[in-house]
Amino acid sequence: MDHREKERCVQLAEYIVAHKGTVRATAAVFGVSKSTVHKDLTERLKKASPVLFKQVKQILEENKRERHIRGGMATKHKYEKRQELLVKAR
Repeated sequence: MDHREKERCVQLAEYIVAHKGTVRATAAVFGVSKSTVHKDLTERLKKASPVLFKQVKQILEENKRERHIRGGMATKHKYEKRQELLVKAR
């Protein structure tokens, strides 16, 4: 792992910890792919910063447990928005 990868791993991890962010949101903020974020946080970070790795691992596990709830809420909001537009169009 070169210096840039190590630095990116730590930056991604610090962002996740500070914002309790998801892999997808973090990827969007940093302009990298979800695959890159996931690989950095689950493989490379362990070598770069073991302490930070433990913190990130807990957040990623929490996000995984809650993702079905976020997905359901996103679908709910989608259909609420669609209904609002239909009511306004009448």
